[in-house]
Amino acid sequence: MKHYDALETRTPTAREAALMAALPAQVAHAKAHAPAFAELLQDVDAARVDSRAALARLPVIRKYELLERQKAARAAGGSVFGGFSTVGFGRAMPRVFASPGTIYEPEGTRPDYWRMARTMYAAGFRPGELIHNCFSYHFTPAGSMMETGAHALGCTVFPGGIGQTEQQVGAMAELQPAGYIGTPSFLKIILEKAAEMGVLLPSLRKALVSGEAFPPSLRDWMTAHGVDAYQCYATADVGLIAYETSAREGLVLDEGVLVEIVRPGTGDPVPEGEVGELVITTLNPEYPLIRFGTGDLSAILPGACPTGRTGQRIKGWMGRADQTTKIRGMFVHPAQVAEIVKRFPEVSKARLVVTGEMANDQMALHVETDHLANDALRLKLAEAVRDVTKLRGDVHLVAPGSLANDGKVIEDARSYQ
Repeated sequence: MKHYDALETRTPTAREAALMAALPAQVAHAKAHAPAFAELLQDVDAARVDSRAALARLPVIRKYELLERQKAARAAGGSVFGGFSTVGFGRAMPRVFASPGTIYEPEGTRPDYWRMARTMYAAGFRPGELIHNCFSYHFTPAGSMMETGAHALGCTVFPGGIGQTEQQVGAMAELQPAGYIGTPSFLKIILEKAAEMGVLLPSLRKALVSGEAFPPSLRDWMTAHGVDAYQCYATADVGLIAYETSAREGLVLDEGVLVEIVRPGTGDPVPEGEVGELVITTLNPEYPLIRFGTGDLSAILPGACPTGRTGQRIKGWMGRADQTTKIRGMFVHPAQVAEIVKRFPEVSKARLVVTGEMANDQMALHVETDHLANDALRLKLAEAVRDVTKLRGDVHLVAPGSLANDGKVIEDARSYQ
């Protein structure tokens, strides 16, 4: 079978209809069973959240807000999950994990809770194979994410975890796994250690990697060493978001998430193809994150995957969306740049560029507009910059399309030498 299931080859219209049909029920479920969403969405009629436009009017919950709510709830003796989980400790939650911060994530009991089987299938893994899993099994959920996905796919797992490189090589040589799952850098270390030890790993012909950047140069290195490696993009909060296929053209979105690309610092969706922050809504009933801001930048790719999968594709990880910068002792946030832009309908896009040297910061707002010779607009923008950021800065009016499509709202171009 070429694809994991029939969901991957639905028409885009059928997929969108299914997502929009599930969305109101998920919002209603979150309001009814997750105290945080009962508060955040108290004025929202869940039945009316049945379109992307309606979804875009809901607040974005960013990672730092999730952390703050969890910390506040724990300090008050409440839920360790800050009111975002719909289940508590016990049979409905066999495991709980911790990510840096500390942010705690629940794991439910549904098979393939993190939805990883789909990306494993796309990477070439098949039922009846042994997978050598080198993601961590402690604190963070990565190891469990992959193990539960492998079990759902019908594979056996060797829980290699991290470290102990020589023992990893030994286990691979004796067990002959069909492939590796873990970070790309650790796979490179294992292959180099095997060569150093003079140990052949003939069975190791495929890999699913994640958790780090996977540049084409490293992918080509893997290929030269006999391993066909594919990457996926997942987070500890929402599980699988997107995965690579044999076409090697971007990452196909998972069937269990609804993805938006928004302008950093806002909840406003950007036009297709423009770089922005990935915002995810999951259909997970145990941890129903709605409009969760990942803090990661990406962009939608046009067209469909050549493998026949019809889901939207993203370019992959393109950097971080949180570009908060300290200028002359004051923090300036992407949301402040967005606030300035919203005051002026003549402005379509803006980028705040910080130059100079330490203790001699210079700040300039570059805005795209058709009114390039409008000095009055320039002066009003300068006033808005001072009003919103409490700092003075120059304003440059530039033609539409002049600013780079890289998701940057604040560019720190200062010299730190």
